[in-house]
Amino acid sequence: MVSRLPSGYKVISGDSSSLFKLEEFARLTYQEIFSSQDDYSHLTTTIHKLFSTETPLWWVQTEKAQKIGCLWMGNAIDSLTNDRYSQIFLIFVLQNHRSQGIGTYLLQKAQEWAINRGDRQIGLQVFAKNQNAINLYLNLGFRTDSLLMLKPLLD
Repeated sequence: MVSRLPSGYKVISGDSSSLFKLEEFARLTYQEIFSSQDDYSHLTTTIHKLFSTETPLWWVQTEKAQKIGCLWMGNAIDSLTNDRYSQIFLIFVLQNHRSQGIGTYLLQKAQEWAINRGDRQIGLQVFAKNQNAINLYLNLGFRTDSLLMLKPLLD
């Protein structure tokens, strides 16, 4: 059961006509964590490769139709069981709309979508520097299943 959004917000489905806004929100996500980086063009490439009818997008918007948050879902394969599972590609809420339950609502919506299509788990990737998001995910029952470890080879 998905909780309710705060008063003054509603959820609408997104489609390919809103990819520019999806690119903007993806860029804002990265800018919050990696403010010194200048080039985020790889996000546009990734979004255009992955966006399809199999990767639904939902927007949270205000009564004045301002998009303030999004949830973009996709698919992944469990490396141990080879089962498909739902993957959260992007969840984002503009800073001045946070701490009102919107992120929780979107995560519950993601879980509902995954259950409705028969998935047994849901996953996401979060940057280790994003402690606020990590705390939210832990509070909603997510757990660390694996760690992505990287070693830079060039400066």
